[in-house]
Amino acid sequence: MNAINEREHSPKEVGMDAAALQRLTDVVRARGGAAQLCVLRRGAVVLDRAFGCSPDSLFLCYAATKPFAALAVHALAERGLIELDQPVAAYWPQFAQHGKGEVTVRHVLQHRAGVPVGRGMLRTMRTARDWERSVRDLEQARPRWPGGKVAAYHFMSYGFILGELVQRVTGRSFRDFVTSEFFVPLGLNDLHLGLPNNAWHRHVPARADHPSEWPNQWMSNRRRYRQSVIPSAGLSGTAAQLARFYQMLLGGGTLDRARVLQPESVAEARKPSNDGGSDASLKRPVRWSHGFMLGGPGPDPRDLAHVMGRASSASTFGHAGTTSSVVWADPTRELVFAYLSNVQPEFGAGIERLREVSDLVLGACEAG
Repeated sequence: MNAINEREHSPKEVGMDAAALQRLTDVVRARGGAAQLCVLRRGAVVLDRAFGCSPDSLFLCYAATKPFAALAVHALAERGLIELDQPVAAYWPQFAQHGKGEVTVRHVLQHRAGVPVGRGMLRTMRTARDWERSVRDLEQARPRWPGGKVAAYHFMSYGFILGELVQRVTGRSFRDFVTSEFFVPLGLNDLHLGLPNNAWHRHVPARADHPSEWPNQWMSNRRRYRQSVIPSAGLSGTAAQLARFYQMLLGGGTLDRARVLQPESVAEARKPSNDGGSDASLKRPVRWSHGFMLGGPGPDPRDLAHVMGRASSASTFGHAGTTSSVVWADPTRELVFAYLSNVQPEFGAGIERLREVSDLVLGACEAG
């Protein structure tokens, strides 16, 4: 673990309990592997630690990438370049094939486009690093449900549909748009959609902690995968920089006087899109918004809202990255939490591990 970061403020200054935060670091250290933690409260850094790696080591964020694709579309909507209730095919005519002509941009943002995968899960994973093949497969995909009818987590299709919309509307690559419109203005120079060669030596390899995760370990440790632009699962970064991005969202689109989104766009991205019913892909209750997973207490222990803590508020928003990472912000507590780990447990156990660290952060607020 690195020494105490000189940027860290006293927990007491922002109403948090130092002993509770120490329990958090103890738990993460005991898990082994490599990990980073960053906690912000009221805009102040309370915890910024690295375990088994350097503070600038770069973790693959997996599905925690998805909000960046959603927010890029919201940014275009606020400029009048995309209308959320227009069909995707209005901007991308080939997408209308096989009965997808009525699928709207909003349906995609809600995981309700009816195409959780393009042409089968195995093919989707094999072609994820190839943008053009992924897009062509989505054009040829036949929806499992009509647009808007069923919430079903869109594993890879989410990012490719939204990312392709960004490219068609702007004429720019998805990576260029997100980097120049979000990362550069906010000074986030260590968030990468596709890891560049000069940063490869800082990447953290994934480590499967259960046989079910061996395929994911094999795939995500390949250099070609890490360096590809995969808008649903390809962001590499540090916990500290992800936390700063979410601090911008808590600030209504502004960080350090740099505005990248209007408050109305952030509010639209956070707006709930379902009531937390069972997701048809994940087979668990999930509260979706228009770009994020949402928190909130619930009686079902399988509820994926619990990755943000069992006592999280209903306004908490963020996203998990497989079973190894989670990033979220709670407006009611003025709290941001980023936890990145390279250890990948079996799905159910991984969800419990994410819930545990989130619970500890929330408990530090309650104790403070």
